[in-house]
Amino acid sequence: MNNNRLTDTICAISTPPGVGAIAIIRLSGPDAINIANTVFYGKDLLKVPSHTIHFGTIRENDKIIDEVLVSIFKDKKSFTGENAVEISTHGSPYIQQQVLQLLLKKGAKHAQHGEFTMRAFLNGKMDLSQAEAVADVIAANSETAHQLAMEQMRGGFSNEIKKLREELIHFASLIELELDFSEEDVEFANRQKLKDLVTKLHEALHHLIQSFNVGNVIKTGVPVAIVGEPNVGKSTLLNALLNEERAIVSDIAGTTRDVIEDELNIKGINFRFVDTAGIRETTDQIESLGIKKSYEKIDQALVVLLMVDAVTISKEKLQSDVAKIRERISNKQKKMFVIANKIDKGNEQEVLQKFEGIDDVVFIAAKDNKNVEEITNKLYTSVAEGLVNTNDTVVTNARHHEALSQANEYLLRVLEGLDQQITGDFLAMDIRQALYHLGQITGEISTDDLLDNIFSKFCIGK
Repeated sequence: MNNNRLTDTICAISTPPGVGAIAIIRLSGPDAINIANTVFYGKDLLKVPSHTIHFGTIRENDKIIDEVLVSIFKDKKSFTGENAVEISTHGSPYIQQQVLQLLLKKGAKHAQHGEFTMRAFLNGKMDLSQAEAVADVIAANSETAHQLAMEQMRGGFSNEIKKLREELIHFASLIELELDFSEEDVEFANRQKLKDLVTKLHEALHHLIQSFNVGNVIKTGVPVAIVGEPNVGKSTLLNALLNEERAIVSDIAGTTRDVIEDELNIKGINFRFVDTAGIRETTDQIESLGIKKSYEKIDQALVVLLMVDAVTISKEKLQSDVAKIRERISNKQKKMFVIANKIDKGNEQEVLQKFEGIDDVVFIAAKDNKNVEEITNKLYTSVAEGLVNTNDTVVTNARHHEALSQANEYLLRVLEGLDQQITGDFLAMDIRQALYHLGQITGEISTDDLLDNIFSKFCIGK
């Protein structure tokens, strides 16, 4: 987006499309208050104080379009860091469009995707990572995702990056100074202190990079695959977990031939449950495709619920099935629970003996909703608590993860260079690259293409 566009006054509908009780049309730019004043009949908006709300009507000539409330934000005391107006109208789509078209006639330009937030960034109201967190706040669909987004929007993550970057800039400037006096063979940057600093920064970045796995799970939800042979009760369990008839239940084996997905919020964490086609040997071509997808979902899941018929399965088959799944998820940060279903159909003592030596077993009767709550409790305590109860900074943005990884690579090169006692000019090159990638996170280093790519994913009115 061309920065020259900052001289324009932009407008857009900021509430979701469709009918509602109210709608908000937002104006921002040097002429925002002037343009609003030409269509608003009530108080003179040019004379009212900032952060005030005024009742009146929006009119086109003598025609009253709507009775409205107009909020005034002057100078740098607005979200965008410039004059801004928010017009609250009735939620009729017709009224919204009439007001918007009138503002465009009076000289406003239609806002582009994310342009209000971009202006907040360009006007110094927030850095780039905070601006991106605005979109995460809007998109948050769980308590934990919301908490993380709010923390980042308030600058928790960017402050940590800025601190790390400032420490590195200090030593970079000393090395650059050495290069200016290269003929005099002087050393301004103590190499051991530089090594200690870079080691500390490398460890800090490594921790942030590793946190992305956690952050991504919190942001997108914990994927949980329900797997097992046909007719063991996987669809019944999904329905019981969701408390609705989401999946078709039948006594006929192989009824579920495709993947069924739905979400459940457990104490502020979203879990994405996947009811897969039954895993077994089959000659049915369509069922085979479903089974192939089931294995794909196991690979994608963070948690696997292996469901078995507690009564009919043999001990040997049980051990074999458990071993197969454990082997498939080995060397991955994944968890598996064995869900022993239909315990109400057999002898309790015989069933318990069969499952001796098997870890993480939950005994349920899905059809009667017996012990199903224990599954949700186990999911939360084993997966979510370790993710939620942390005061550490957590990376949730893929762009940030990539920039951190790039910066860390150059820090490792600096450490290798120090061990090999290479000259300051080569050290300086790698330090500059590390600083460049860190600066991309907060927007201290940015390009028009980067900004356009980021803000194009925002909604029009934000």
